[in-house]
Amino acid sequence: MQDRTYTADAEPGDDATVAGWVHEIRDLGGIAFLILRDATGKIQVKFEKDEMDDELVDTGLGVSRESVVSVTGTVEEEPRAPTGVEVTPESVDVISAADPELPLDPSGKVDADLSTRLDNRTLDLRKDEVQAVFEIRAEILRAVREQFREFYCTEINTPKIVATGTEGGTELFPITYFGEEAFMNQSPQLFKQLIAGSNVERVFEIGPIFRAEEHNTPRHLNEATSIDFEGAFCDQNDAMDVAEGIVKAAYEAVTENCSEELEALGLEEEFEVPEGDFPRLSYEEAIERINATGELDEQLVWGDDLPTEGEKALGDDVGGHYFITDWPSEIKPFYIKDHDDDEQLSTGFDLMHPRMELVSGGQREHRHEHLIEGFEQQGLDPDQFEYYTKMFKYGMPPHAGFGLGGERLIMTILGLDNIREAVLFPRDRQRLSP
Repeated sequence: MQDRTYTADAEPGDDATVAGWVHEIRDLGGIAFLILRDATGKIQVKFEKDEMDDELVDTGLGVSRESVVSVTGTVEEEPRAPTGVEVTPESVDVISAADPELPLDPSGKVDADLSTRLDNRTLDLRKDEVQAVFEIRAEILRAVREQFREFYCTEINTPKIVATGTEGGTELFPITYFGEEAFMNQSPQLFKQLIAGSNVERVFEIGPIFRAEEHNTPRHLNEATSIDFEGAFCDQNDAMDVAEGIVKAAYEAVTENCSEELEALGLEEEFEVPEGDFPRLSYEEAIERINATGELDEQLVWGDDLPTEGEKALGDDVGGHYFITDWPSEIKPFYIKDHDDDEQLSTGFDLMHPRMELVSGGQREHRHEHLIEGFEQQGLDPDQFEYYTKMFKYGMPPHAGFGLGGERLIMTILGLDNIREAVLFPRDRQRLSP
């Protein structure tokens, strides 16, 4: 709209046109107030019934909550108003009237369950605290991109429709691609390795991944945002350094640039940036410490994957972010390189928040013959991945990388209860619309 003034920019003495949503109407008898909300805040519109045109008063006070209106008038100082100013209207234009029966209350006075909120995301986003989550999400992704550039990385975009899965298995969504079977990509892993093997060397990608897992938990999605890194002439320690730097950069950006959003979420006092280096525990040390907590019914042994309750027990014990390194080769993917002096031990690592896993990574197998052996050991046909394996014949440098769950990062930074709160329109087993 031409000549529109945002509510945050309205100054006493201005003749202004403000536009937004009707947040609330307060009728005190001879005087009434319409609270108008836009992206920058709220402003009070004052109606003195005996001194104003009846049609103007009826229009302003007869409109339903969440209707879109435009108000033109004079901005005046009013210390008792929520923002210290108010508008005395000369005209009120109802641009789009809202149904009086709303499926949820954007003012937050009446709670709604998460399913109702997700079914009505447009209304849900009109709440300050919900909008704050996605403003922070945008800031986190901006800071992550900037930090990757500081690490001399080039941003890439890889295919999301593929002929074969990254790791095989049944966790793939099949689609029909011009009469042929194809799949939604579960990871950019193979493609980012191919690019790291070029002269580009260090790359990152922030994009969607798709996993047909039947999990129905507060921390799993079937479409998620993956933050990926791959670097030539890097080993697992270099990759861990990058992962730690990315996570810390996200926290720092939030504390530096999102004070209003943290206040809206009630986190302004308790939000902290992780300090010091993240501890690096070997897998063997991790299971020993989990067993020592006594929280599990059965003791973990070498080769076990870590159960959720084990991760929680270890997270409580460590008290902050930490890495688990040197995993058994048998429980890591074929493309993770083993230690040169111990083939039973992989270079794989996970970066953990006390609540859950955030990152999985490691040094990759760059030797063609060993890579082919890895495919065969995991029951995969190397011929189906020929586009990938053949490039390892043409001079593939040592390289390492990781994948970081974007929503899990946001969820843990903000202490959200459910990962769906970090996604505008989440996709899970029950939700395909909106």
